[in-house]
Amino acid sequence: MIPLAQHLPGVSSLAFGCMGLGGSWDDSVITEQSQRHAYSAIDAALTHGINFFDHADIYTRGKAEQVFGRYLQQAPAARAKMFIQTKCAIRFADEQGPGRYDFSADYIIHSVEQSLRRLNTDYLDLLLLHRPDPLMQPEQVAQAFTQLQQQGKVRHFGVSNMGWAQMQWLQTALGQPLLVNQLQMSLADIDWLEETVLTGMPQGQQHHFGYGTVEYCQQHGIQLQSWGSLAKGIYSGASCQTAAQQATAALVAQLAEQYRCSREAIVLAWLMRHPAAVQPVIGTANAARIAACAEATTISLSREHWYQLYVSRRGQPLP
Repeated sequence: MIPLAQHLPGVSSLAFGCMGLGGSWDDSVITEQSQRHAYSAIDAALTHGINFFDHADIYTRGKAEQVFGRYLQQAPAARAKMFIQTKCAIRFADEQGPGRYDFSADYIIHSVEQSLRRLNTDYLDLLLLHRPDPLMQPEQVAQAFTQLQQQGKVRHFGVSNMGWAQMQWLQTALGQPLLVNQLQMSLADIDWLEETVLTGMPQGQQHHFGYGTVEYCQQHGIQLQSWGSLAKGIYSGASCQTAAQQATAALVAQLAEQYRCSREAIVLAWLMRHPAAVQPVIGTANAARIAACAEATTISLSREHWYQLYVSRRGQPLP
């Protein structure tokens, strides 16, 4: 069971990432084609048991949340079957300043109110702070979180792309536990493993993930979510650029045949096999690939196969 399920009973072990919904990253309107595409993806996720939906206010300039809200408007009963998470605090460049991060209380509250309006829902199951704000004042965040929770607009809170020390510092001011940390983790992005395996070794200095972050989250029951989980498809059908990628892709295909599942399932099951019970966020909006990803919940890689994939990705034996 993933740690998040303790707070959200019935939550799926995979999350559907909504970044690809709504069309292009500009101020254009949502087209009929984009709307049909989004509805098909949401339906496919629900059909295959994925009921956790990951948003951010910036995705396709707000259109991802907006098109999702249209879906809920025409199928309001679906909301009770879903867990909806969104993220805030990234601000695009505007007349007031450059692209930046904003953890001020006023901005967090404003962002949530806008997301609720676009999503056509009264509450969020989870709100994440998208990227660390160097100007963060934990008391400001605590003020916003408390107000949003008391008003019934947000039930739980978390962060994204934070190291353990940043989380610990923020938690000192909060009245609510941080339940999630969403990080870049995949079979392609293995710094989270390398810096621990190479502890005390010169090679370990090449990897910068946030030493101890995985263990901190495990210790405190914080759900690790992975973004970029499918590694851009390089091990499950996309074109490989290097011989090392080709070798790992071939191993993934071999294991998929052995476990009688899709290649996507092997890539995701590799993440989910870790004791941290990683919840992969899948970014594909293709119905067939969503179905392929869902197969990951039906298999458990052996220790030997997990290490086989890890060592293949490393391109060299473990020290």
